[in-house]
Amino acid sequence: MNLPPFRSCVVTLAALALTAGLSAQSPALDVPAASPACTLQQRVGLTDFKVVYSRPSARGRTMLGGQNPYGEVWRTGANASTKISFSTPVKLSGVSVPAGNYALYTIPGPSTWTIIIDKDTSMWGAYTYDPKNELLRFPVQAVSLAEPVETFTIEFGDLRDESATLNLFWEKTRVPIKLEVDVVGPVTAQIDAAMAAAGKKPYVAAAQFYLEHHLDLTKALAWISAAVAEKPGYSNLYWKARILAATGDKDAAIATANQSIASAAKAKGPVGGEYTRLDQQLILSLH
Repeated sequence: MNLPPFRSCVVTLAALALTAGLSAQSPALDVPAASPACTLQQRVGLTDFKVVYSRPSARGRTMLGGQNPYGEVWRTGANASTKISFSTPVKLSGVSVPAGNYALYTIPGPSTWTIIIDKDTSMWGAYTYDPKNELLRFPVQAVSLAEPVETFTIEFGDLRDESATLNLFWEKTRVPIKLEVDVVGPVTAQIDAAMAAAGKKPYVAAAQFYLEHHLDLTKALAWISAAVAEKPGYSNLYWKARILAATGDKDAAIATANQSIASAAKAKGPVGGEYTRLDQQLILSLH
C-alpha cells in the first residue's frame, strides 16, 4: 500500500485552518454616532411634513463663521444633506413650493441666511453642490438667542391650522422659516361634497370650521341650528351661541348660552361643567 507522506497531510490541515480563519468575521461594532440621525415628522393642517437630518454638536468649537463658514453652502446638519418633504404644495416664507421630496441647504450669514430648496437629494454633504439643481432660494432674517444651542436642532413651532414655523437652532442663532398650507380650499370642498351627499350631515364640524376660519356665518348658523334640532345638547347649544355672538346677535347668543348651561346642569361627569364654564365666559364677554 502506498501512503501519502505525513508532511503532505500536515500541510493540508494547516491550509484548511487558514481558510477557516479567513472566512470567519469579527463581530460588528455598535458605537455612538458623532452626529446622530434624526427624523422629524409634523402634520400642519392637512399637510404632512418630514425632515431627516444629522445633528452635530459644537463641542467647544466655533461653528457659525468657523466650522460652518459664512457665505458658503451648508448641508444644514452633518453627514448626508438634510431632507425635507411635504405632502401638498406649501409656501416657505411666502414662496410657493410644489409637494415633493427635496434637500434643504442653507448659506449662513451673520444676520441673514439663504434657504435653498434643492431637487438633488442624493448628495453627501455639499462638496459637489451644483446650483443647477436648485428649485429656489430665499433669504430669512436670523434671530439672536440669549443662550447657545450646543446641538444643531430643527423643530416645528407656532402650529396653526394653516401655518407653522420651521426653526433652525445653532449656537446663538435661530432661523425661522414660515410655513403656510392651504386648509380652507380642501376642507370647504369636503364640506360641500358631504352636504350634497345622502346620509347624515357633518353639521357641527362644518359650522365650527366656518366659524373658526371666518367664513360664511349664515351657512354656519344654518348648520348648527340643524345640529341643535337633531340633538339639543349643551355642546351644540354652546357652538350655536358662539356663532350667534360672531354674527353680532348678542341677545340671542346669551339666551342660547343659558340654554346650554341649563342642559349641562343635567349632565353627569366633568364635561358638562367644562361647557358651563365656557358658556359663562361667553356671556361675560358679551356684556
